[in-house]
Amino acid sequence: MVAPARLLVVIRLLDQQYGRPGWVPRFQPVEELVYTILSQNTSDINAERSLASLKRIYPDWERVARAPASGIAAAVRSGGLAGAKARYIRETLSGLLAEHGSLKMDFLGRMSDSEAIEYLTKFPGVGVKTASCVLLFSLGRPVMPVDTHVYRVCKRLDFLPQDASRENAHRVLNAMVPPGETYSLHVNLIRLGRQVCVAGRPRCDRCVIERLCPSSRLCD
Repeated sequence: MVAPARLLVVIRLLDQQYGRPGWVPRFQPVEELVYTILSQNTSDINAERSLASLKRIYPDWERVARAPASGIAAAVRSGGLAGAKARYIRETLSGLLAEHGSLKMDFLGRMSDSEAIEYLTKFPGVGVKTASCVLLFSLGRPVMPVDTHVYRVCKRLDFLPQDASRENAHRVLNAMVPPGETYSLHVNLIRLGRQVCVAGRPRCDRCVIERLCPSSRLCD
């Protein structure tokens, strides 16, 4: 799919407003995977606290893979939904360890983006967004994770059908966004969604792309 001209202007204006972020790996793939599971249905601050607590108690990820779920849950309790997240983390890490003998996740480099997403999403608690975060933030692959902010803003911009599911949104946006723009656009859409294009009543008077947004009438 060719990127719509309006999308390219949006990317340029967001870069001017927020700066163009340069990609650097956030975590190694296994840590990114765990962090993104911990970030589900909570704030980044809570997820970071949970991750730090987990790493204090278990010095390496293989110990987490072999730890009882109750121990993992106790370590990540501050992030909410600790029981479910602990099960997801333990089952996913133990499954990866059993299949590959380590948790380095080097095998992802031999897979295409679609193959890697299909593989990772077979594990409990790992959806398309979580798998996409591993590819984008750890490996610098041009895969757009669709979180709540990206989903909301892109629907308001009419880049997504209003009835698009998260999974459909992933397919549409990854076909639409030029690969070299994926990281910058993802980061800046989140900034816009948190600061301006908020849930409920957006702050359109502060929006650098208001003139390009079909939904700016929401602010009237």
